[in-house]
Amino acid sequence: MSDPVDAKVLTKEYLARLAAKAPGYSVEVRVPPYGAVQAVEGGRHTRGTPRAVVETDPETWIAVATGELSWAEAVESGRVRASGERTDLSAYLPLT
Repeated sequence: MSDPVDAKVLTKEYLARLAAKAPGYSVEVRVPPYGAVQAVEGGRHTRGTPRAVVETDPETWIAVATGELSWAEAVESGRVRASGERTDLSAYLPLT
């Protein structure tokens, strides 16, 4: 995705869709520099370093959100970094 404005809008939209589809507070999904959400039912994170974190770049997030790239492929290739419980988001993807 070459247009940063489109990437920002799409990243935020797909993060919001994930939060709606998988409500909860057990996993923090970060897509710097555009946003982060807490999602997935389970234990609540309130302070310090979250127990479960998913982090990726906007291009990868948009690709997994739209089904262009599978969650497994993104994790295996290192394009998504996921640590902690409940960070397998494949049950919620794609978001389109």
